[in-house]
Amino acid sequence: MNARSAAALPLAVFLLLLSGPALAHNISESNASFVEQLNGPAVIPFLYLGAKHMFTGYDHVLFLIGVVFFLSKPRDVILYVSLFTAGHSVTLLAGVLAGWQVNAYLVDAVIGLSVVYKAFENMGGFDDLAFRIDTRVAVMVFGLFHGLGLATRLQDLTLTGDGLLTNLISFNVGVELGQIAALALVLLLLLRWRQGAGFERQAFAANWLLMTGGFLLTGMQLAGYFLLDGRV
Repeated sequence: MNARSAAALPLAVFLLLLSGPALAHNISESNASFVEQLNGPAVIPFLYLGAKHMFTGYDHVLFLIGVVFFLSKPRDVILYVSLFTAGHSVTLLAGVLAGWQVNAYLVDAVIGLSVVYKAFENMGGFDDLAFRIDTRVAVMVFGLFHGLGLATRLQDLTLTGDGLLTNLISFNVGVELGQIAALALVLLLLLRWRQGAGFERQAFAANWLLMTGGFLLTGMQLAGYFLLDGRV
C-alpha cells in the first residue's frame, strides 16, 4: 500500500459516517428481536453482538483511530487502549446493572466530541496552551462515555435478570475482540502509511477529516435530542 492509498482510509471512514444511521450505537431490529428471545446465559450470541457492534459503531472506530494515530511503540498502544477499555467496561456494566437512565442523544453527542478532541490534539491544537489535560486521563474519561453509550442501547432491549451479568460480560468481551480486530487493521495501515513520503502533511489533513466527522456526529445527536426527542 502506498502513501496515497493509505491516506484514503480516513476519507473512506468519513464517507461511511455520512452514509450511516444517525445513532452509531443502534442495535438492529433483527439482533434486538433475537436477543430479547433469549432466556438465561447466552455467551456466544452476546460475544457476537458485542464484536459486531464494535465494527458498526463508527464513533468508537473514529475515536480509536485518533488515539493510535501517532503511537508507534507497542507499550503505548497497549496503555492507551487499556485505559479506554477500562473506562468503557466500567460504565457499560454499571450502567446496565444499576439502571442508569441517561439520554442517549446527549451521550452520543459527547462521544462525537471525543473524536473532535482527539483529532484536534493530534493536529497540535493544544500545544500552545499553558494547561492541558493529560491525554491518558482524557482517553479514560471519554472511555467512560463510550461505555455509557453502549449501556443506553442495551437498556433499550428487554434483558432478563437470569444470566444478565454473564451476558453483559460476554457482550463486553465481544466488544474487546472486535476492538482488537479493528485496531490491528488500523495499525497495519498506519504503519505502512508512516513509511511513505509526506506523512506529516497528509496526517494533518486526515485528522481534519476526523475532527469534521466528530462535529458531524455531535450535530446529528444534538439535532436528534432537540427535534426527534421532543425538546422543541
